[in-house]
Amino acid sequence: MNIGLIDVDGHNFPNLALMKLSSYHKAKGDSVEWYSTFGDYDVVYMSKVFTHTLDYQMAITNARQIVRGGTGYDLTSRLPEDAEKVAPDYSLYPYIDKRTAYGFLTRGCIRKCPWCVVPKKEGGVKPYQDVDEIAVEGRDHLILMDNNILAAGDYGREQLVKIAERGYRVDFNQAMDARLVDEDTAQLLANIKWLNYIRFGCDTPGQIKDCVRAIELIRGRGYKKEFMLFTMLHGDINECYERVSYWRGKWNWKVTAQAQPYLNLTSVHQDIPQWQKDMARWSMRKWFYKTMDFKEFSPRKGFVCAEYFK
Repeated sequence: MNIGLIDVDGHNFPNLALMKLSSYHKAKGDSVEWYSTFGDYDVVYMSKVFTHTLDYQMAITNARQIVRGGTGYDLTSRLPEDAEKVAPDYSLYPYIDKRTAYGFLTRGCIRKCPWCVVPKKEGGVKPYQDVDEIAVEGRDHLILMDNNILAAGDYGREQLVKIAERGYRVDFNQAMDARLVDEDTAQLLANIKWLNYIRFGCDTPGQIKDCVRAIELIRGRGYKKEFMLFTMLHGDINECYERVSYWRGKWNWKVTAQAQPYLNLTSVHQDIPQWQKDMARWSMRKWFYKTMDFKEFSPRKGFVCAEYFK
């Protein structure tokens, strides 16, 4: 069989589902390549992760079957069972270095944040894959995309212990839940080698105190690197401004926030308020975030963000 792949989102982050499908089909002896209008395919897989991504714009006339999957198309879509846990085909994305691997230790989440599709798509937290199954071919720099590893109970703790014991360097790139950090968990997190920094979510005013407590617990156990707080922008600009700005200058600049505009789960064309775009832009440029207040930020010639508060 000839298999074609289309990464509809087209961003620089690798599509794990397509990587697994590639490995699955190659193991069966099938030919796999990125889709081309000049090819001839038995099956073309189209994967779309985000609901706000525009669909693929070209007509596909050179495939006998087209399979569309991913959250951007259908919350119920799943990989074939035999493809779920195969090692990804890293050759699809040549820019991935030979020490880096991607995967999930768990799937699902116990929270029900209105901007997040995970609870609807995957349900509560459940074990998915052991970390040693992700760290294949000598890949010991792991990008883990779990949505709430700290809610996984004994299984989650066992995985964190194994990460520390193996010396893997990791990044839980979807952020962790500071509300679930206790003294034992803080020690586990402090023992781990982190690729960049520890990420926590801080999407509501009430989470500020939880993040402060978690940071202090982990710092007290020897962690010296930075923390990144993911902050969803939703609701009132004043509340968002206070929540994002709270971390400026804390712990000798080793805590920063990364604001994200609110995107609903259904619409491609969304009217994102300009203040959310500007606040996100300000926070994502670490030098701006650390050296100037949002109200001093000038995202466009002749405009200063203090105007939003008049």
